[in-house]
Amino acid sequence: MKLVIFGMGYTAQALVAEMQPLATGTVIGTTRSEDKAAVLRDTGVTPRLFPGDDMRPDLEAASHVLITAGPQDGADPVLYHLRGLLAELAPRLDWVGYLSTTGVYGDHQGGWVDESTPLTPATRRGRARVATEGEWQALARDHGLPLHIFRLPGIYGPGRGPFEKVRDGTARRIIKDGQVFSRIHVEDIAQALLASMARPDPGAIYNICDDDPAPPQDVLSYAAELLGVALPPAIAFEDAGMSPMARSFYAESKRVDNTRMKRELGVRLRYPTYKAGLEALLAAERRKS
Repeated sequence: MKLVIFGMGYTAQALVAEMQPLATGTVIGTTRSEDKAAVLRDTGVTPRLFPGDDMRPDLEAASHVLITAGPQDGADPVLYHLRGLLAELAPRLDWVGYLSTTGVYGDHQGGWVDESTPLTPATRRGRARVATEGEWQALARDHGLPLHIFRLPGIYGPGRGPFEKVRDGTARRIIKDGQVFSRIHVEDIAQALLASMARPDPGAIYNICDDDPAPPQDVLSYAAELLGVALPPAIAFEDAGMSPMARSFYAESKRVDNTRMKRELGVRLRYPTYKAGLEALLAAERRKS
C-alpha cells in the first residue's frame, strides 16, 4: 500500500501510528508548514507542502488517498487544486477516503441519525461539508473514483481531552436542556479507516462514532470524578457568554448511529463509551508521569 494523506493533522497522525511499522516509507503526508514537514519526517512520513509541491508523482504511485483537510472559505482545497489529476488517475486507485462530519445531519433535537438520514445542516460549516461531499461524489460518479465518506463527531484522545481544563479550573459545564453529542476516540477512527482500506466498498458512507452519545456536561463531570476534584461550575447555555463558533456547536443535538460501521467494517470499538475512553487516557497519563 502507498498512502497519500492530504492534511497531516491529529487524526492522520493517529492513523500513521496505528499503521506502524508499515507506515515507514509508505505514507506521503501534506502540510502547509516547513516546520511541520520536518516533524513529520521523524514519524516515518514523507512530507510534502500542499499547496505548493507537485503531487502528480506521489498520486501516480499511490494506491490509497485520504483527505482530512476540511473546506477553506467554502471550497475543498484538494478538489480546487487537483480535481483534474484525480479524475485522470481514478482508475489506478484502490481506495479514497474523505473525512466529513456528522454536522451534515443538522439538528434532530436529540434524536437518532444514520447514514440514510437526509442532510439538513444548521450551520455554515455543515452546509460547506454537504456541498463538498457532493463534489467528491460527483467526481466518483463521473470518473470511477473509489470514494468512501466517513462522518465524524467530536474527536478526543491523547492530548485532546477534558483533563487539563478540569485540573486548571477553566472547564465549565454548559447546560442546555436536551443537548447531546456523539464523540469518538481518535484510535477508533484509525482502526475504522484501516478496516475500510482492507475491504473497500466504493460509494460507502460510514458514521464513525462510539456507542454512547451523552450531554457534554456529563463528560466533564466524569473527568472530574476520575481526577477526584470538584465538579466544574454549571452555567446555563444562555448565560455562558460563548463565542459564535462555540455557540454554533450547540445549535445541533443528535445521537449518531454506528451500526453500519460495526456491521460492514467489523469494527470492535476499543473505547465504546466516553467513560472507557477517559479512563484509558488518564491511565496512560499516569503511566508516563
